[in-house]
Amino acid sequence: MRAPERGALPLQLAATLGRTYGRITETVHGLNDADFDRPTRCPEMAVGPLLVHLLYDAQRALVGFASPAAAPPDRDFVTYWQDFPPGRHGDTRFVRTVASAYRKPALLVQHWRELSEAAVRAATAGLVDKGRRVETQGHVLRARDFVATLVLEATVHHLDLIVDLPGAPEPDPEALQVTARTLDGLFGPEAWDVIAWDTTTYVLKATGRLPLDEDDLDMLGPYADRLPLLG
Repeated sequence: MRAPERGALPLQLAATLGRTYGRITETVHGLNDADFDRPTRCPEMAVGPLLVHLLYDAQRALVGFASPAAAPPDRDFVTYWQDFPPGRHGDTRFVRTVASAYRKPALLVQHWRELSEAAVRAATAGLVDKGRRVETQGHVLRARDFVATLVLEATVHHLDLIVDLPGAPEPDPEALQVTARTLDGLFGPEAWDVIAWDTTTYVLKATGRLPLDEDDLDMLGPYADRLPLLG
């Protein structure tokens, strides 16, 4: 069974990022202290620390769009993730410490909303120039590729956030497609021929959020060892 076609990156990628961040805001708005201590799919990260982690990725957007690059791109929206192997959670203690410094969850949510909305405005302006390149994490990416990395980060962590938050909104469907398109690129050209999961299951299993069962191993065959594709 062939997985559904992912297609190219959306033409209105800044709008995709806006909906992606907006659904995270909708998820955390109104949560209480106990909710911010609920577990997520990220090891040793509760909801509050994971929102801090996302906040710093929105900050990466602002820094990136304020850091135009003249050099040619050395990464795209797929190869960018080759520098982030599975199992890397180096900022866990840091984000827990930062999250604990917020006196009330509402203050963290307000900071997230302000920073994420500013990041979307920066992306909207930055994508007007089709040839724009930005520097981030020591690499140069085209602006569209850069925004796609922001969409993936937020989409995967949205799924992490809601694991113990009943009734929370699901990620934006177009953001899920951008994420799946990225995972296809990391998996290789065989992905569409062997993977039959729905898109959300694909994201969760390809990033190690859900374990592979016997049916999965039979479906993947010799390609099972390629998973997880990123952490």
